[in-house]
Amino acid sequence: MRGAARSVALDIADIRGAAVAILAAGAALPVLPGHPSLSCPLRSLTGVPCPLCGMSTAVEETVRLHLGAALRANPAGVLAVVVALVLLVLRPGRLALPQLLVPLVLVAMWLFELHRFSLL
Repeated sequence: MRGAARSVALDIADIRGAAVAILAAGAALPVLPGHPSLSCPLRSLTGVPCPLCGMSTAVEETVRLHLGAALRANPAGVLAVVVALVLLVLRPGRLALPQLLVPLVLVAMWLFELHRFSLL
C-alpha cells in the first residue's frame, strides 16, 4: 500500500512489565536510604547529556505529583508515567507504534537536554 505508515508491533506483556518497573522505581527512589542517583555514562565521560538524562528524576517527581520539577528534568518522564498508567489501567490487547515515532521522540528528547544544559 502506498502512503501507509509502517508500524512496529510490541510485546504487550513486556511493555506492561516495564510500566510496573517504572512506577515502582519512581515510588521507591525517594524512600531509599541516601537516595541513590543514577549518573549518565555519556555525560560523565563527555559532558554531553544523552536523550534519557533526567528521566529517573522526572519519573520520581511525576509519581510524587511534582509536575513542574518533572517537566524541568525531562518532559518525557511525565509521558512515560502517563503511558505506564494507561497500559496498566486500560490493558490494551496489542500495541503498534509508527516506525518513526521512537527515533523522532529520542531526537526531541536530546534537543531538550542539549538546550537544558546550554549546549544548544
